[in-house]
Amino acid sequence: MTAVVGHLRGFVRFFRDVMGEDAYRKYQAHHAASGCSGPMLSEREFWRDKMDRQDANPGGRCC
Repeated sequence: MTAVVGHLRGFVRFFRDVMGEDAYRKYQAHHAASGCSGPMLSEREFWRDKMDRQDANPGGRCC
C-alpha cells in the first residue's frame, strides 16, 4: 500500500511541475539564491507577469 501511495505522490508532484504550479516557489528560491537587488514580486504580481509574457510570446502553445 505504501508503494502505491509513494507512486501517487510522485505522479502528483510530476503533474504539478508540468502544469507550472510550483513556478512561484521556484522563482522565490532563484531570487533568494541569485542575490537580486530588486524587491521580490508578490505572488499576484508574479503570475500576472508570467501570463503577460506568455500572451506576448505564445511559443509552442496551441491556443
